[in-house]
Amino acid sequence: MDIKYIDGGVTAPNGFLASGIHCGLKKSDLKKDLALIYSEVPAAAAGMYTKNKVKGAPIYITKEHLTNKKAQAIIINSGNANTCNGNDGLEKAKKMTTLQAKELNLKADDILVASTGVIGVPLNIDAIKNGIPLLTEKLSKDGFDDASSAIMTTDTFKKQLALEFYIGDKKITIGAMAKGSGMIEPNMGTMLSFITTDLSISPELLNEALQTIVKVTYNRVSVDGDTSTNDMVLMLANGLAENSTITEKDENYNAFVEALSSLNTIMAKNIAKDGEGATKLLECQIIGAANEQDAVVLGKSVINSSLVKTAMFGSDANWGRILCALGYTNIDFDPEKVDVSFESSAGSIDVCKAGSPLPFDEDKAKKILSQKEIIIKVNLYLGDSSAYVWGCDLSYEYVKINGDYRS
Repeated sequence: MDIKYIDGGVTAPNGFLASGIHCGLKKSDLKKDLALIYSEVPAAAAGMYTKNKVKGAPIYITKEHLTNKKAQAIIINSGNANTCNGNDGLEKAKKMTTLQAKELNLKADDILVASTGVIGVPLNIDAIKNGIPLLTEKLSKDGFDDASSAIMTTDTFKKQLALEFYIGDKKITIGAMAKGSGMIEPNMGTMLSFITTDLSISPELLNEALQTIVKVTYNRVSVDGDTSTNDMVLMLANGLAENSTITEKDENYNAFVEALSSLNTIMAKNIAKDGEGATKLLECQIIGAANEQDAVVLGKSVINSSLVKTAMFGSDANWGRILCALGYTNIDFDPEKVDVSFESSAGSIDVCKAGSPLPFDEDKAKKILSQKEIIIKVNLYLGDSSAYVWGCDLSYEYVKINGDYRS
C-alpha cells in the first residue's frame, strides 16, 4: 500500500482545526498549556485509557461522553493532571467540557477532555475558563503546531505526524499528536495521543481498529515502568473524505488499520526516544517466542531493566543483564538456547550464543552502542512468534528531572 507522510498533524485531515494557548496553568508565559482539537462536523469517536486503578478525573468524563460513540472536539490542558482531587476534580473536568461546548455551540457530551501534569493539585479552572474564548477564536488549519506545544510537559520535542493513502479514488488522511516523556508504561506519562481522520467508518469498527493498533504501538512502549494515571488515546473520524462508509472488515478496513499502525508506530517510537533524560532509543526484538504475548512480556522486561538501561547509556555490551531480565519474568524458556546480538547504524555484533559468551571486539561493540538508536535482538528458539518493544536508556538526567518535577 502506498502511504505518503505529510505535514499538518491533527489538522491534516479534512474538516479538522486546532489551537493552543497559554492560559496560566504553567508559571511561564512562554509555555502553552491549553489545546483544542475541533471537527467541523460530528465524528465517530473511540478511546482507550490507562489500566491504573487511580485514574484522572478527565478519563471518567471522557468515557461518559463517549457512550454515544460520537464527539466533535477535545480540550486538553497540561501543567495539572486533575487527578486525586475527588469530586472537585470531576466537577472541573466536566466544567471544562461545558465551557468549551458553549463557545462552540455544541452540547457538553460532544466534548472530550484530557489533562496531564502534576497529580494531587487542584485544577485552576478559572484560568481555563478565561482562556477558552481565545482558544476557540484561534482555531485554524495551522493550529496543529500550537496545539502540540500546549500538551507538552517534560517533553523535549513536539510529537506530531500525518499521512495520506487512497481507498479507491478517495484520499484518506490521518493525523496525530502525542505527548509523553516520563511515567510511561502505557498499558493503555503521562502518555496522551490524539488521532484524527477524515475516513468514513462505523464507530464500532473505528473502536476495533484503535484497539488493534494500540496493542502493537503504544502498549509496547515503556520509559520507566510507571503506568500513568492519565494515559489516554482518543480518535475522531469525521467522514469528510467521502469514501463509502466502512462497515465490515474488508480490504478497505485492512488498509486503514495498516496505515493507522504505520503512523502510530512512529509516534510510539518518538515517545520512547524522548524519555526523560534519554540519550538513546532502544528497540528490543524478541524472536523465536512461543507466542506473541510472551515476546512482549520478555521484551518489556529487558527495556525496563535499570541495569540494561544504564548499560546502554554507558555503551557497555553487558549482555548478561539482558539474560537476567529475561529470567525473572514468569515466561518459560531455555536459557541455554538464547542468542543475543546488538545492532545500530554502526553495524551489528553477536555477543551470546546458546546462553554462553562469544568472543567479540569490545571496541566495535562500544561503537555500535554509542549510536542514538540501538536494537537488542534476542532469539529464544522456541517458536515462530515475535514482538518489538521500545524504550530508552537511563541517564543521570532522569533523576534530576524527576527529583524536582513539582518545582
